[in-house]
This record gives sequence, structure tokens and C-alpha cells, in this order.
Amino acid sequence: MNQREKILMLAVGGMVGLLVVVLGVRSIFLAPLRDLDKRTAVVREKLAKIQADRRAYFAAEDGLKRITLRTFADTVDQASAKSGEVLTRHIMQAGLEESEFARLPIGPRKLRGASELGWNVQGEGPLTNVVNLLFLLNTSPWMHRTENLNVLKGDKPGEVRVRFHYLTLVVEPAPEVTRTNLVRKLTLESQERQLLGGIIWRDILRPYIKRPPAPPLRRQPAPAPAKPNVPPGLESFRVVSLSEWNGQPEIHVRDPAAEKTFRYRPGDEMLGGRIVMIDYRPMPSPGNALLQSYSRMILKIGNEYWAVERGRLLAERRRLTDQEVPPELLAQKP
Repeated sequence: MNQREKILMLAVGGMVGLLVVVLGVRSIFLAPLRDLDKRTAVVREKLAKIQADRRAYFAAEDGLKRITLRTFADTVDQASAKSGEVLTRHIMQAGLEESEFARLPIGPRKLRGASELGWNVQGEGPLTNVVNLLFLLNTSPWMHRTENLNVLKGDKPGEVRVRFHYLTLVVEPAPEVTRTNLVRKLTLESQERQLLGGIIWRDILRPYIKRPPAPPLRRQPAPAPAKPNVPPGLESFRVVSLSEWNGQPEIHVRDPAAEKTFRYRPGDEMLGGRIVMIDYRPMPSPGNALLQSYSRMILKIGNEYWAVERGRLLAERRRLTDQEVPPELLAQKP
């Protein structure tokens, strides 16, 4: 082996040794660094998840505060009283008679994070005013839901009977918020209300009335002089509602001449007798046995019992037979 070969061999050996040293140093120093990088990435991922959860928590808290600001109150009792007050105000704003509507409380029903409560509302009035009421309720700024809506033909022409549930929530536990007076954005004069006019002019519950034939062309006799307007007596009053309020039965009687409604209760005197009860038994309607009557006022005049069906005039009262008298009254009959 000459000198040149020796030098070449030493150079190759030096390069191999240097490569071994480099690989050894790399394995000693870089492996822990790679492990540290992996752990750093895991920590960063956990930190990002914690930050995302924190942002979601504060966003949910802000949303819950916005919802709480639209609730009626922080307690069930306060929310029930406030929602009942608002409901009554909407009935009067819609142009309906407050005495024509019965309101029975619903709930409270326990939900996850809240309690649901509300009112079972039923009453009767002109279709235009009923549409006004539903519009006011559905566009009110308070947290609410209107469900189980039923609209039926009323007892008088142009009127309908409506029944629905008006529900709201009480957040539990409620976050601390500063309540302000909620402002209604839409009113009965808003364009959105005018879009509901089709419901009124179509009046799908009105029975079909055949158009009368055109009258023959002839000279009409001079109109007779108008008779003086004699105000009706008690006989012309109409029983318009036989509902319950706070567990107490009430009779609402309408005076068509004065356009006033009077409220009576069992025990009050009327027509020379005394109101003894409201009978809610379903019975054949007087004059049409194919129809059902679901409520009537019962009077005791002398030793006899008389009934006036809901929607009838006091003049249309009828004497009850022993088979028609409620059993609890028949037991008291001498």
C-alpha cells in the first residue's frame, strides 16, 4: 500500500467517523426536540379547544341574557301575573269585549333550564277583532308561543269562537339582567296587519247565502214613517257567556240597546227568581234535537226550574222537566 492509498483510506475513515458522530449527536439532541414538538402540538390543540369552549360559553350566556330580557319575569308567579295582564290588554286593544273571553292558567311545566306556563284562552267576537288579537299576540316582543289554535263559527252572524294556548317561559336560574320596557315594532296600522285582510273578506266560516233574484222594476211605495225607538226590557237581554274565572262560574248578559254587558253569579236574583247554577251537561238544543247545547243558566222561579241556553235571549227561557233538572237540584226539589 503506497502513500496515496493510505491517505485516501484515512480520508474515507475520517468521513465515516464524522458521519457516525453526526448521527449520534442528532439522535441525542433531536429526538427529545421532536418529542417536545409533539407535546407542544397536543397542548396547543387542548388550549384551542378550551378557548373555543370559552367563546361558546360566553356566546351562550349572552344569548340567554337576551332571551331573559324578553321574558315577563324571573319567577313563575310574577310571570303568570304579568302575562295575564298583557293578554287582557291585547284583548281590549283588539276591540274585543274582555268579558267575552275566559282565561284559565296552564302549568307551570318543568323543562330543562326553564319552566313553561301560560293561559288557555277561549272567547267569541267579530272575525276582524279576533284576527287583530292573534296579530297582536304573535308580534308582541315578549317571549311566547301561541299553539292549539281553533276557530269555529260563532253563535251570531259575523262572529267566531276562538280557542288557543298562550305560553311563555321563565328561565331557571335566571341570569342577572337589567330589564327595560319592551317596545312593540308592529301595530294594527302596520302593513303586515293589512296583509291579513284576506282572512276577513273571505270569511270561510260564513254559510253560503244564495244571491236573491233582482227585483222587478216598479215604483216603490213611499216608506212608512219610522216607529219610535223603544228601548228593550230585560226580556231582550242575551246570555253571551257562561264561563269560569278563578274557579267561579259567571254569567254574562248583554244589553243590546245600551251595548253593555252585565255579570251575574249563582245566587243573584233575576226575572223574579234566583240563579242556582250553570249546567255544563251536553243536552239536545231546544228547537233542534240534532244539535247539542253544552251550557245553560238555570233559574229557580217559585218551585220550578227554568233554563236559558248560552246565546239565547232571556225571553227564550224554558221550564225544565224533572228529567232535565240536574240531579243535585232534583234532590232539593220539594
